[in-house]
This record gives sequence, structure tokens and C-alpha cells, in this order.
Amino acid sequence: MEQTKEISALLNLIEDPDDEVYSTVSERIISYGKDIIPNLEYLWETTPDEHIQERIEMLIHSLHFRELQIEFKEWVNSDKQDLLTGALLVCRYQYPDLNIASYQKDVEKIRRNIWLELNSFLTSLEKVNVMSNILFNYYRMKGTEINYTKPDDFLIHKLIEAKKGNAIATGIFMIVLSDLLDINMYMINIPRQFIIAYFDNDPESDEENDFPPNHIQFYIDGTSGQIFSHKDVETYFNRIKVKPKKSFFKPLSNMRMIQLLIEEYANCFSDVKQAYKKDDLLSLAELLNEDDE
Repeated sequence: MEQTKEISALLNLIEDPDDEVYSTVSERIISYGKDIIPNLEYLWETTPDEHIQERIEMLIHSLHFRELQIEFKEWVNSDKQDLLTGALLVCRYQYPDLNIASYQKDVEKIRRNIWLELNSFLTSLEKVNVMSNILFNYYRMKGTEINYTKPDDFLIHKLIEAKKGNAIATGIFMIVLSDLLDINMYMINIPRQFIIAYFDNDPESDEENDFPPNHIQFYIDGTSGQIFSHKDVETYFNRIKVKPKKSFFKPLSNMRMIQLLIEEYANCFSDVKQAYKKDDLLSLAELLNEDDE
């Protein structure tokens, strides 16, 4: 953005010690939108004062975050909330310059490699095993346990790059691929787990049985591709002393999966210095409340 007299004056006032003055100045700077970021970056590079640099960094962060809020609102209001796009938008919180299109191309290459190994004669179990074999053996994708000290493990672009991610990231990635390949896999709402289920053709079945749900054939662990049976899931419920409910076996919508990803990711920023990041992320999650649609 061209350095006008007003912008120059505003940038000079960033170092004003009066909090009220700074608050007014920062609001005015943010009103210019992301086009003013190069001006702020140049000022950061030419400013030796660390306190002023911190102020500039927060202004740049606020500008990126405002842009991200706009992108999420557009995603929520789109005809189909594309799961991969939503997951990559989450990545943009920490990596605002992320090129979404390049990662979409990477996913298309992986999809094609799986598709080449599929055919109409395979059973549902065989299709899932083909996908898991390519992801976990050919690409050597590694799923990890949820660890809030490793925020990058939640980000799908890091999973695509390094083939490593936690249960939520790998689970969402498998759902993305299954949708592209017309394989009926959906994440479900089993307590304290991020489990994928293979559904019959009607994932919205209204059958009354709570367990075992007849519209689910089997379950998949997103961190390893391992297959689970109804008996395995029943054993899990017995262990945690929870009675299976019909709501546990409903497929999560794309919006709910991304909301869940954001809520869990926010837990990585609980210390005092990064508390503003947790607040930011939880405010993004609120934009995805399906009851507000």
C-alpha cells in the first residue's frame, strides 16, 4: 500500500505510550485491511525497539485474523462446506500465507493413487483397506495421540507435508479422501474418541436401535487405519461405563468436524502469553454453530 501522509502519521503513533491513543491508532490501522501489512512489516524491520515490534506483530496478527474471519464466514455460507478447504482455513490461523490451492493439488495426487487401486468388485472392507494401505504403508503416514503441546499435529497441511498428524487431523484427512472417492466413511460422535464409521448408503438412518447401529458396517481408527467391529466398540463402552446412545452413531457434518478441530486446537494455547490465540480460535468456532444457521 502506498505510504500516504495519514498512514505515515498513524505508523509514527504506534509507539505512543498512551494506551488510549494507541487503541485509537490501532483501530484506524486495522480499518485499512490487509493491504497495509507490507507497510507494517517494513516498519517492524526498521524498528529496533522490541516493545514497538510486539505492537506491530499484534497489529499484523489482527489484520490476518480479521481476514480469516471473513473467509470462514464465506465458507459457512457456501452451498457445500468443503471439508478440505475448512481444514486448510484452520491452518491459516498460524500460517496466514498458506496457499490452499497447492495443498488441494497434493490431495488430488493422493486421491488419484488410491483411485487407481480401486474397482467396482471390491467389498467395502477391501476399499478401506486399500486406502489405509496406501496412506499408512506407501505414504508412511503416521497418526499420533492428541498432544496439546504439539499444535502443528492438528494442522492438515503439516500432515500433507510431513505425513504426521494427530487423531483429529488424520481422521479428517481420511474423511476428505473418502468423500472424493465415494467411500461411505464418516466421523461419528463416540465419547473421548475420534472414530470413523463405514456407513451403508443411508448415513441418516432413522432406525431405533441404539446399539449396534445397523447402518454402520464397521469402524476405522484414523490414526492407523485399523478396523474395529461392533464388539470392539461395545467393549470400549463397557470400559468407560457409558451406555451407547443413538446420537453417538450419527455422522458429524463437515461444519461440526471443523468446529471440533478448532476447539481442540485452541487447547494448545492455554498459557498466559498465548491466551489471546485461544480466544481467537474459540470465537472462530462460534461462527460454526449450526444452530445459528
